[in-house]
Order: sequence, then C-alpha cells, then structure tokens
Amino acid sequence: MTRAFVFPGQGAQTVGMGRALAEAYPQAKAVFDEVDDALDEKLSALIWEGDQDALTLTKNAQPALMATSLAAMRALEAEGVTIEAASYVAGHSLGEYSALAAAGSLTVADTARLLRTRGQAMQEAVPVGVGAMAALLGLDFATVARIAKEAAEDEICEAANDNDPTQVVVSGHKAAVERAVALAKAQGAKRAMLLPVSAPFHCSLMQPAAEAMAEALSHVALERPRVPVVANVRAAGLSDPPTLRSLLVEQVTGAVRWRESVSWMGAHGIDEIWEIGAGKALSGMIRRINREIATRQVGTPDDVKAAVEHIAV
Repeated sequence: MTRAFVFPGQGAQTVGMGRALAEAYPQAKAVFDEVDDALDEKLSALIWEGDQDALTLTKNAQPALMATSLAAMRALEAEGVTIEAASYVAGHSLGEYSALAAAGSLTVADTARLLRTRGQAMQEAVPVGVGAMAALLGLDFATVARIAKEAAEDEICEAANDNDPTQVVVSGHKAAVERAVALAKAQGAKRAMLLPVSAPFHCSLMQPAAEAMAEALSHVALERPRVPVVANVRAAGLSDPPTLRSLLVEQVTGAVRWRESVSWMGAHGIDEIWEIGAGKALSGMIRRINREIATRQVGTPDDVKAAVEHIAV
C-alpha cells in the first residue's frame, strides 16, 4: 500500500495523551522532555495529569498535540518504521507543524516554541467575545462560501475549514457568524452550531497573528522535508523550504483545505493514511472524503505494535 502520515489539530487534546508512549519508549519520553526544555516549563505534567481546561488553552494545546504526535512518530521509528514509510505527510492546521517536524524540516524544540508563539498570537489577535466559529453540516464548500459572504455584511465571515464533504467551518465576527448559522439552517443545513473556541481562527481577523508568525519563522531554520508535505492552503505536496515557510504564515488567515488535501493524496496514489498522535477525528474526515483510503490511528503503544505488524504482512 502507498501511505501518508497525517497529524491532528486543535480539539484532539485529552489529559493523559502520550503518557503510555512515554512509559513504553524512551525515544517518546525524550520528545516530551525536549518540549519541556524548549518551553522552560513542565508542559508534560499538564498533558498527563493536568486540568482539561488548562490543556485546551490554545497556547498549551498546540505544543501539547505536537509533542504527542512526535512521541508516536519516535515510537514508530524505534520499531523500524521511519518517515520514509510514507509518501506524503500532512497536518490539520497546527498539525502541519507536527508534519514538518516529523519530516525533519523543523527541530522539535523550534516547533514547540513556534507553536507556543502561534497559540498566544492567535488568542491575542482578537479580543475574547468579538469573534466566533461555527460548524455548518450538510452543505458543500461552495454553498458555505456564499453563505459566509452574505452573512458578512460590513463585518468578516469566511469559510475557514473545508474539513470534508459534510462539514465546513466558518469564522469571523461573532454577529456575522451567527447570521451564517441562521442562513445555513434556512438553506437546509443538517446542523449549524457555534463552536466552543476562544478565537476566530483561519480568517482575516487573524492578520496580527500572521505577522507574529512571519517574524517568528524568520528566525528559524527550515530544512527540506524528507518526504513532501501537503500544505493546508495549497492542498498539494511541496518540499521547497521557502515556500513552506511562507505558507505557514498564510495558513494563519487562510482556509484549511483538508478535503482537497485528502483528495489530492488519493489522486496521487495514496490508499492508506495513518493518523499519528491523539484522537481519530482526521480518520473520520478521511473516510467521508474518500472511502477507498484505509485509515489507521497510531496514538498508543498497542497502536504502534499493530501498525508495525501491518507493514510486515
């Protein structure tokens, strides 16, 4: 089979994630230690035994999810499965940083610091209560884009996450997003609801955060990835470091083109995708996008063993 490795985004975080990997594999424990050192705090303690609300804060969730994904990747490597077992890597929003780190473009320490900056900058870009996001279910991307444009009026409302054929997320000013929810229901959406998020991610209100990331990324080395990265805002496999760097900046305000990214991978021969890290949300999206692509989650030691046995067959 021709496979890709994908890495989850915000929302997948749970207290205790990655702990079993760290206990079973010294290489996985080393990732959490490296993230703790890079951030000069015991983020691992929060991840494994902290408060869910504190872990869910954007500034914590982003590096925590990356650490868990990279720990799973190191466990796979300890069992002989390297990143080259995948033809492509991709990640959903912050997961793109995990993908780049897994592919050797970024160091774990640099990735942790970048994601801490990214999380803080995205949180601070818009005052709490000013922005919102909503999931519109049962409408295609083109329809949602039209609804967002109509709902915006003199504010901002944009299609932010094209997750799969049944789920598109809009982002922008709270009142505009609420108008989009009402319009979506009127146009036959199966469900339309505000999301419990602290900021309106992936829309033009995030421009201050994009500027902060441009500055942060300018000080970090970004190497050529060992396998191509399917970038969120381009929905195509790329390996050129300057291009990947600029797209990480564009990604802050740009839409996450996940449906198109998975379709692109399917069109380029991928028939199996492993979700590396916490949760299984991406696997569900992938099945709704292309049922011919097999999925597998790798987030625990048992998952690692099963994946290694699967490759050996």
